[in-house]
Amino acid sequence: MTINDLAINAPRSDYDPYADDNLLDPWAGYREMRDAGPAVWLNKYEMFALARYSCARRALEDWESFPSGKGVMMNDDMNRVLIGNTLCSDGQQHDVLRGVIARPLTAKAVRPLLGEFKAQAESVVDSVMAKGTFDAVSELAQHIPVSIVSNAIGLPEKGRERMMIWAEALFNCIGPVNDRTAQSFPALNEMMEYATNEAVRGKLKPGSWAESILDAVDRGEVPRAACPALMVDYMGPSLDTTISAISNAVWLFAHHPAQWDVIREDPSLIRGAINEVLRYESPIQGFSRYVERDVDMDGVLLPADSRAIVFYGSGNRDERKFADPDRFDVHRGANDQLGFGAGPHACVGMHLARIEMRALLTALASRVHRFEVVEAQRSLHNVLRGFSCLRVKVS
Repeated sequence: MTINDLAINAPRSDYDPYADDNLLDPWAGYREMRDAGPAVWLNKYEMFALARYSCARRALEDWESFPSGKGVMMNDDMNRVLIGNTLCSDGQQHDVLRGVIARPLTAKAVRPLLGEFKAQAESVVDSVMAKGTFDAVSELAQHIPVSIVSNAIGLPEKGRERMMIWAEALFNCIGPVNDRTAQSFPALNEMMEYATNEAVRGKLKPGSWAESILDAVDRGEVPRAACPALMVDYMGPSLDTTISAISNAVWLFAHHPAQWDVIREDPSLIRGAINEVLRYESPIQGFSRYVERDVDMDGVLLPADSRAIVFYGSGNRDERKFADPDRFDVHRGANDQLGFGAGPHACVGMHLARIEMRALLTALASRVHRFEVVEAQRSLHNVLRGFSCLRVKVS
């Protein structure tokens, strides 16, 4: 009997959340999946969709029923690539690996970077303000992640020019089997080769985050074979997700000028506004989870050995959780949004991402009266929600 047969009591849907039009404008489709039931069988992908907030959060928090150790991607090829890094591990193994990666990323550890982030944010904002019109992706959002964070990671200069391409490919390969996934694998393989052969002792910046992984190997904390996958933990997520979040923020405040006025008048609201940006336009729209044992998801059976896609972006727009969820409101206080995930695999770099966003939004709030979108091109991407180009005019 197949998993398809065992999913007999589940609502079924022919909806394709990874079709081009649905990736660009997912909101009606997300509502359709939420309304269909707590877990919906996607006929095309033969996986369940967990689109409601409560169901998504339950899967993220219950790692014993929904483990990550068998991969969190939507295709088996990619799951085999990253088994053994923090994203694809559980229990004690995950705690050890996450502990190594998280050391330079705790709130305390990133505090010394605040001054540099503030100075860099003010510098880049002054620069784009002088131009008047600029690309908020390449000229603003990429600046701090690429300049400061890449340096802190400490990878060799050779190959850094490919990091943006690799990061995009990494996240595309998280999706189901489609043309975007297949076209991204060559770049992903290039990234893994770099992580294996270039991110090594003698080529890394001394005292860097990347070198700390090798130090952990020398102390016997993690196996040497895990190094390439752990390097990827720094090389991809530290860039694209934060860049997407920053550009999403600019786009939102351009389209909601009254909310920008609120921020300008009271910059102390920026912390909460970041949560609302992450809720409204989640940079990562979803990962998957393996179903280890039969799970009753609010009346729908998810049989053991099936797989479920956890839709962060849909959960963050669930009217069962958030009142008037399609309204952007910096006063909302969405502290429990799923933009950073939840549970043991909540984003390890969330503190870093927050201070990057806060530094830029603070600098913008003191200088920019209005954003006007001149040109916007959304990225057509399996997992990330952001822009390939966002030209804005500022006053």
